[in-house]
Amino acid sequence: MRNGTITTFILLGLTDDPELQVLIFIFLFLTYTLSITGNLAIIILTFVDPHLKTPMYFFLKNFSFLEISFTSAIIPRYLYSIATGDNVITYNACVIQVFFTDLCGVSEFFLLAAMSYDRYVAICKPLHYVIIMSNSVCRILNICCWVAGLCIIIPPLSLGLNLKFCDSNIIDHFGCDAFPLVKISCSDTRFMEWTVIICAIVTLNMTLTCVVLSYAYIIKTIFRFPSVQQRKKAFSTCSSHMIVVSITYGTCIFIYMNPTAKEKVTINKVVSLLISSISPTLNPFIYTLRNNQVKKAFEDSIKRIALLSTK
Repeated sequence: MRNGTITTFILLGLTDDPELQVLIFIFLFLTYTLSITGNLAIIILTFVDPHLKTPMYFFLKNFSFLEISFTSAIIPRYLYSIATGDNVITYNACVIQVFFTDLCGVSEFFLLAAMSYDRYVAICKPLHYVIIMSNSVCRILNICCWVAGLCIIIPPLSLGLNLKFCDSNIIDHFGCDAFPLVKISCSDTRFMEWTVIICAIVTLNMTLTCVVLSYAYIIKTIFRFPSVQQRKKAFSTCSSHMIVVSITYGTCIFIYMNPTAKEKVTINKVVSLLISSISPTLNPFIYTLRNNQVKKAFEDSIKRIALLSTK
């Protein structure tokens, strides 16, 4: 985003109404606090509890880290803007925000695909699970998710760094994002817009294909189980991941694949806010409330803390 005369941007946020801003601040502060607390709790539990030293929880730990990174790149800055009234963000800070939000967002999709593959191996190939999903394989898959995310965002980001901003520095959003920046640029942005859309389509198609194929085989295998109890247990194992996948893909497809949504700036901003605040808050609770192992690990940790405090 090479600027000609502009060195700062002004973020309009969601509203100018002071009362609404107070409500938004309280809402975002609570959701951000819950998100950080919930995701940090999952990370800590997977480190301290020996029963959670499995590939499933290894990926969940990394997913929680991505959620913390993603929401922390956006929400604290917006909370600061509401609290102080300072809506100015520097050019460099804007570039950094775009980089980290896009990197974490794209990497998250690849990690969800890796998690679906893990569930496929666990249910469809249980006897070979330990061999296929070894520690080294899990680490490689996790690194590949980050590398894939980086490779996906490099083309549009490199084009974005060459954009010029001549007349306007007002971004109609609560954070720096590709489409609002493209909208105020005085450069020819058609090629960059298509690059962003193509990268989004490639990411969604690659990861969604992996998720759909994995769950197609999982469902096919589950229906072959002779016992109803076995089927319920298998579905319970995958249900949390399926809910998170539905929320993540649904909201992203709405923003990037729905042309009308791009024109409706307010709707786009609200959906973006939900992605960066509600989803990271809900995900830890979806995984913990529907997972007996995590709940038991949490209860055991509370008991250990209680025992230490009484000594």
